[in-house]
Amino acid sequence: MKKLWMFAALCAAFAAPQAYARNSVDTYSVDVALHSEPGKVSDDIALYFAGQPHPAVKKTLGQFSTNKKTNAFGKSDEAACQHVFLSAVQELQERARKEGGNAVINIKSNYKNELRESATEFTCGAGAMIAGVALVGDVVTLKSGK
Repeated sequence: MKKLWMFAALCAAFAAPQAYARNSVDTYSVDVALHSEPGKVSDDIALYFAGQPHPAVKKTLGQFSTNKKTNAFGKSDEAACQHVFLSAVQELQERARKEGGNAVINIKSNYKNELRESATEFTCGAGAMIAGVALVGDVVTLKSGK
């Protein structure tokens, strides 16, 4: 009988992680996320999400993508997703600097290679331990309005 209980406990231990595994995919506000951690996103590289009007493009420097993950343990999905979104935006801005651009335009969510165009929302996947955001955008030099 004791062996049966030990076997049952062992089976329960292996089954438990599957019960807690999750991958929730949801959308969150771009504007709220951009303001969730003041000073994290720089204003030297302009950001224009899909469908947003922008000044005329002087030079296109390429399309670039980012796929960022963060520790979501002990955080709400929204907080974890906002944090990792900012990291993804920072990476796009850094790429623009590296390429000599002054803006990233046509930014779209690309979670699990599923493009989603929105000027107001981004897609994030969050689990019990990890949250992730993938973005794609065009690095450009915009004509100045002067």
